[in-house]
This record gives sequence, C-alpha cells and structure tokens, in this order.
Amino acid sequence: MSDRAPVLSLRGVTRTYPTARGGLTVLKGVDLDIFPGEIVGLIGPSGSGKSSLLHAAGLLERPTSGEILIEGEAVGSLDERARTRLRLGKIGFVYQFHHLLPEFDARDNVALPMRIGGVPAREAQARAEALLETLGLKDRALHQPAQMSGGEQQRVALARALANRPRLLLADEPTGNLDPATSQTVFEALQAAVRETGVAALIATHNMELAGHMDRVFALKDGHLEERPAESQTY
Repeated sequence: MSDRAPVLSLRGVTRTYPTARGGLTVLKGVDLDIFPGEIVGLIGPSGSGKSSLLHAAGLLERPTSGEILIEGEAVGSLDERARTRLRLGKIGFVYQFHHLLPEFDARDNVALPMRIGGVPAREAQARAEALLETLGLKDRALHQPAQMSGGEQQRVALARALANRPRLLLADEPTGNLDPATSQTVFEALQAAVRETGVAALIATHNMELAGHMDRVFALKDGHLEERPAESQTY
C-alpha cells in the first residue's frame, strides 16, 4: 500500500493525563499510517489507550506531543473551528452505543450530519435513503431507533458516519454491545462500505474473530503499537 498516500498518519504521538499521583502516559510515541480502502484493527485490554488514540486521530483531543496528518495536512496548529470543520467533512465516527436521536427516524438521523454541513434537506434525505438501502435498511428508513433491533441501529449509525463521504472512519468497539451473529452482520456491512467507498478505517475492538478479518491489526501495549498477524489475534 506504499504506492498510495495515507489518509491518516500519526507521528510520535504521545498522550499524558494528569492524575493525583502525577502524569499517566497511555500513548508513547505512536506511529501509524492508514491507507484508502483498508481496515486496520486496534486491540488491547481496557485502559490500554485505544480510545485515547482514536480521540487523537479524530481530532477530539489534542495529543501531548507528536503530529497528526489527515491526507497529508498537519492538523496540530489548527484552531478549534478548523478542527471541527475537518471532522465534519473528512472523519466519520461509530461508537459502541449508536447515539441515535430517539425522536428522529433512521433517514433523518443519517441526514443530520449533511444538514449540519449545509446540504439541502431533499438532497440529504435522498443520500440517507441510498445509504440505508446499501446497508440493507431500506424498509427501516422511517422507523425510529426504538422500533429497530440493536444491529439495525448500529447499521444506521454506520450510515450516519458515512453520510458526509468521509476519508477516515473511526470506530470504537462498534460491535461490543451486540451478540456474535449480529456483530458479524454489522462488521460485514462496515467492511463492504469501506471497500465500496475507499474510506480508511481504524477500528478498536475486543472481538478477536472480527479482528482476524481486518487487513492489518495492531496491539496497543504499554503505550506502543505492535503489529500482529491478522489471522491469529491475542494480547
């Protein structure tokens, strides 16, 4: 994949949190490149820093040191308004809990990021319907979250993350709240979306079976990334 420019690059990224006993460093000089159309898994025990890495990569937190580049653009010196604009336009997020708005139906939940980005209502709804159909949710477009299963809600959340055609998709335990069969369905939908759109995906997961289907997998241990064979994940 070295013949293509990475969508996300981390260079020497560190993250230290203040505590009563002094600084707690969870990331210690992390380097990582993620390329278009690939799925990279991030594994490690709870508290190892997976969420911290995702938050730094997604511009939700600033690293203590190091550099983050999105499509070659260094973002460290950007102010909060510019970071917000970059998140909205180039980064999609999926979390363990879908965080759908309960009063909105699936179509309007997916359309919301586009509306925030200035897309006209009719255009946003049409794209939302197309995304839901791609993810096998055509018949659920006008259903509210409470009327859908957990797996359906998570696929709506995936559609919402893809709504603004991001270049980078970040997912934090996206199947962690689902049973094994539903987890597989959601991951297959995510995998298909990555292949179709060419988005670069970084997925934190405890699900070793799913991790084995990703293109590359890294374990976060003692603040450092260690690449692991994708077919046999342990940590």
